[in-house]
Amino acid sequence: MNNTLLEVDGVSVTFDGFRAINNLSIQIAEPELRAIIGPNGAGKTTFMDIITGKTRPDEGKVIWGERNISLLKMSESQIAQQGIGRKFQKPTVFEAQTVRENLAMALKNKRGPFDVLFFRSNPSIEGEIVELAEEIGLQDALDTPSGILSHGQKQWLEIGMLLAQDPRLLLVDEPAAGMTQAEREQTTEILVRAAQTRAVVVVEHDMEFVRRLNCKVTVLHEGSVLAEGSLDHVTANQTVIDVYLGR
Repeated sequence: MNNTLLEVDGVSVTFDGFRAINNLSIQIAEPELRAIIGPNGAGKTTFMDIITGKTRPDEGKVIWGERNISLLKMSESQIAQQGIGRKFQKPTVFEAQTVRENLAMALKNKRGPFDVLFFRSNPSIEGEIVELAEEIGLQDALDTPSGILSHGQKQWLEIGMLLAQDPRLLLVDEPAAGMTQAEREQTTEILVRAAQTRAVVVVEHDMEFVRRLNCKVTVLHEGSVLAEGSLDHVTANQTVIDVYLGR
């Protein structure tokens, strides 16, 4: 891919004799929406841990951006500063703060915990906050304490807080888990829209949700790529059926 943003090449990692990632190679373009699926233990979380610097592989390369920078030489915070954001399955928002205050805190290079305590809005910042809130469907909840949001709304707020950092790559772990049908549909819209201007990688178990994303799918099994292509393509693959779908 000429517009490759992230290249994972020949990466392997072993934990206590168990090979969690086995000669894994994946390329992610910019912009792109990609779904990563696979059974438990396939290496999906470890894949994200390697990209974000939480886990160091035993071998292989992880190359980032136009200047072909190695992420393996960077700390987790340095990787985040490169423009890689990660959303974990359980939302982590500041529940005592309003939606507006959470988004204000997240705005790139502008806010920290003390800034929020003494937050004074200005038209520029307020405009960014409102734009973010509209992007995640929370424009009518800006003054709502985050702790009383629904599970789905908290997920959207956390996505909004990551988008406030203006990442080039957004890693999202099982966003549909625990959501209502309506929330899942809106989550799809948020991720599809975000992927128009950046790379978004979604790890997900829910095939219906993956189908709605309508994007390229990578199937992991035993730490390597088993199949890649549209959801229809990979789910027609007999090996995928045998190891993952079970039907």
